[in-house]
Amino acid sequence: MTKHIVNVSTYKFVALDQLEKRKEYFLMLCKHMYLLGTILLSQEGINIMIAGTRDQIDLFSRELRKDPCFTDIVFKESFSETVPFKRMRVRIKPEIITMGIPSVDRVQQTGKHIKPSEFKTWLDEGRDVVVLDTRNDYEVDFGTFENAIDPKIDNFQEFPEFVDGLDPSLKEKPIVMFCTGGVRCEKASIMMEQKGFKHVYQIDGGILKYFEETGGEHWQGDCFVFDERIALNKRLEPTGAAQCHVCGFPVNLNELDSPDYIPNISCPKCIHGKPHKRRYDRCQQTHNQ
Repeated sequence: MTKHIVNVSTYKFVALDQLEKRKEYFLMLCKHMYLLGTILLSQEGINIMIAGTRDQIDLFSRELRKDPCFTDIVFKESFSETVPFKRMRVRIKPEIITMGIPSVDRVQQTGKHIKPSEFKTWLDEGRDVVVLDTRNDYEVDFGTFENAIDPKIDNFQEFPEFVDGLDPSLKEKPIVMFCTGGVRCEKASIMMEQKGFKHVYQIDGGILKYFEETGGEHWQGDCFVFDERIALNKRLEPTGAAQCHVCGFPVNLNELDSPDYIPNISCPKCIHGKPHKRRYDRCQQTHNQ
């Protein structure tokens, strides 16, 4: 089958007003264009994950950029045979990515970005740099950078507490953070600078942009995504990972081979007492759905 569906994700931290009006407009626009996915709106900005044909996405992009708030917004693209969303949702939330710390104002502050190619060069050269994953534990299970620090968190709201427990000596070292598309790192970088970390960077465009521009060298495994594809490989292709219909957690390729994975009965997470589906649902809602 031809991979004719374009999956795009993007975000922008920008002061927005008239949220109800914007919500109605985006919902009408996307339904008119037969797009599916999720758009989050808040006073701090917008977070978009949608899918459609090339023509539909290009038309949406042109309409979006007519708004002065979004003229410079950049899409990250991947492709699939089918649309990995069941419906179109536009929601208003207090934050487009929930950290729960009001003092982290991404609209007024800026973090340092590092291009994927430059970060790859740093890793090629073996530079003394701390690589920090900001994602949830079930995401890290699918893959991460070589020697990256895993925060072992259930959701992003636990990340500030994890940072408080880091070795204070790291405040003097260069730290490169990453997440799926970059939105979590935007807030995490500001929070860490507020806590005294002096050299904090984030990969521009996140893991997906790193895959696109570098081929994923120095990455081990796949990348979890918040849609029905579950995970993408370094070529930005769906891997065939699944979702357990009992507990709701994602099941990576290694777990699919486990004797504990029996479709509609169990997976390695729920059979060993992993928390119920509600926790996974909460994590999804915290991120972008």
